[in-house]
Amino acid sequence: MARRPRKKPDKTPAKGSSQAHPAPSPSGRNKGRPSKASRSSKGKQGPSQPSAAAHAASTGPAERFRGLTLNAFQMQALGPLREGRSVLLAAPTGAGKTLVAEIAIDLSAQRGKRAIYTAPVKALSNQKYRDFKAIDPDCVGIMTGDVTINPSAPLLIMTTEIFRNTIFENPASLDDVDTVVFDEIHYMDNMERGTVWEESIIFAPPHIRFVCLSATISNLDAFGDWISKTRNEQVEIIRHRERPVPLDHYMYFPKAGLRRIKGKVTFPSDEFAKRGRGGRGGRGGGRGQERVKTDPNAVIDVLVRDKNLPVLFFCFSRRDCERRAVETVRNRSKLLDPESTAKIERLFDDVCDTFELEADGDLEELRSLVRHGVAFHHAGMLPLHKEVVERLFTSGLLRVLFATETFSLGINMPARTVVFASLRKFDGVGFSSLKVREYQQMAGRAGRQGIDDAGMVVSIIDDSRVQAKDIDRLIGNDVEPVLSRFNLSYSTLINLHRTLGERIYDAWENSFNNYQWARMSNKKRERNEERQRAAIAQRLALLTDLGYITPDGVTEKGQIASSINGFELQVVELLESGLLQYMDELQVAIVFSALVFEERKNDLFRRLPPKIMGPHRKAVDRVLDTLVKDEKDHGIPASIKPPNFKIGIVIQRWAMGAAFHDMGEDTTAPAGDLVRVMRLTVQLLRQLRHALPRDHDLGQLLDRTRDVLNRDEVDAARQLSLG
Repeated sequence: MARRPRKKPDKTPAKGSSQAHPAPSPSGRNKGRPSKASRSSKGKQGPSQPSAAAHAASTGPAERFRGLTLNAFQMQALGPLREGRSVLLAAPTGAGKTLVAEIAIDLSAQRGKRAIYTAPVKALSNQKYRDFKAIDPDCVGIMTGDVTINPSAPLLIMTTEIFRNTIFENPASLDDVDTVVFDEIHYMDNMERGTVWEESIIFAPPHIRFVCLSATISNLDAFGDWISKTRNEQVEIIRHRERPVPLDHYMYFPKAGLRRIKGKVTFPSDEFAKRGRGGRGGRGGGRGQERVKTDPNAVIDVLVRDKNLPVLFFCFSRRDCERRAVETVRNRSKLLDPESTAKIERLFDDVCDTFELEADGDLEELRSLVRHGVAFHHAGMLPLHKEVVERLFTSGLLRVLFATETFSLGINMPARTVVFASLRKFDGVGFSSLKVREYQQMAGRAGRQGIDDAGMVVSIIDDSRVQAKDIDRLIGNDVEPVLSRFNLSYSTLINLHRTLGERIYDAWENSFNNYQWARMSNKKRERNEERQRAAIAQRLALLTDLGYITPDGVTEKGQIASSINGFELQVVELLESGLLQYMDELQVAIVFSALVFEERKNDLFRRLPPKIMGPHRKAVDRVLDTLVKDEKDHGIPASIKPPNFKIGIVIQRWAMGAAFHDMGEDTTAPAGDLVRVMRLTVQLLRQLRHALPRDHDLGQLLDRTRDVLNRDEVDAARQLSLG
């Protein structure tokens, strides 16, 4: 079972863990200044045609990089990268996009320059940091908001938000950076966070060149053309469609079994298919909501029989992941032989020792599944527990892993087979069909290069709302185009007001939003421009009325807000109210956590005793209620949510030294969600502390508050240092 370490933790990654190709070696760096020939060159606007160097690279003899022979699209990227030009590369999962990034990083090192690698999720940032650190600990650093390690390293791993913030807050720190990698650049389409990628591209210093990596983008040429025009340079656009391991697509029907898809999709003529959309009854009730009642994991028996394991089984609810994992073990014989069982138990214990994990109920449940070759992975788990599962999966000993879709984003952990529990998911409002991009991102995890001749993708069809045309759409179509989500935050507007003044509307002029609408009719284009300018004007008016900006520049209040992201107005209004100086560490922690906390449906919390906050709670509510009203009065769509103090009981218990496995007495919320809230709170406290003068009266209070929260599982830096 999991226990305290038997020995000093091994700092090297667990055997079989995912590793990138070697990072640039310090010994290979050119310490001198780059020559003019190697510096970024400016060309005419618009997407580039392959340069002479790129053409020669793509047609001449293949080159090798760190022992690997470059494929065609890697060769095509080589010429532009050597010329110091930006590259936009779209290729399927597992095709070798990351190697192009590593070539660019190596070229930066040869020029005596630094490189930045950005990722959309912290899990991917952490993985990249470990990959590079395993090769050369001195060459890489990381900044994610949770963690800052070796920030002056030649290669710095960042979340995209940190890079965007650096552009505004400390642009001088980017003077010696000549390459920025945007991994998963199609995340620019994300409704909530996509604007961060767009702002980064628009406002990054002109000397920086980008390496943009993506899965397939249907509007790749338009996207590349926009970058070219915005950056005033030729961007090399590279599209590669061929997977190194091809995919075979299947449907699994509870009655008809496994059917391979060849050509146009058709359903077998059984009772389920005949009912179609008119079916009644079944789980959920109502028209068109019938599901066949049968063993939901029966497809696993077919995969076991045909030796198509390991399988990555995607489910669209955390509860479903856990339930299916338990049912798989309960209803089936072990998927591992005695020797493999012993190996995975030893590996489980070794990884737990490495991360200094003590036995608790959650770990024991996980271990009982793992010894059968089964596990689950989702955001509700403690981060260290997810790490354990990831290490086990890369070992090849796990045979079935039930996971939510976040497991497919960037993390290089392929399987022989991918199974979709459903082709519909809850999107926050209701249930809808998967997008083509979502399906292809997850399906792309099927097929292990050098092991499988083909990857197997299986969709379980047990829902009468799913039609044959839906599967045709997912398999046969290009992914949806990337759309602009440009939406300047208050802190970004303050920074732009300081640097651009009256030219602040130029920011929208350079946006992908403006680029896309420019191709509409004059009437639609003008209407969109009016809408965008009005939105900026409303926010500027609010910032002016609240004293963040003046016609002449940015006030002291605005300077503080410009360094805080996501909750800048709430934090600064509370600061200005003077309330914080009358609070202790626990009360400040509760207030800041209430700002970042987003309640999940059905989570229950024990009530925080009123005496803990005293009169401060109502005072905080009054300040923020006024802010919400100010936003409404200026005609701005609501972006400021009231604080949610339900999380307060958890913060109190944690501050008193409780462990996460004790929190069940106070809440039904998963431990992973609680860690996320506390890490966001620590991040917000750190941002405010950084924004204030070093000798500010609240400085020590903020430091103590951060220390109260940032321990054990919440301490992201500790997690990285252990593993």
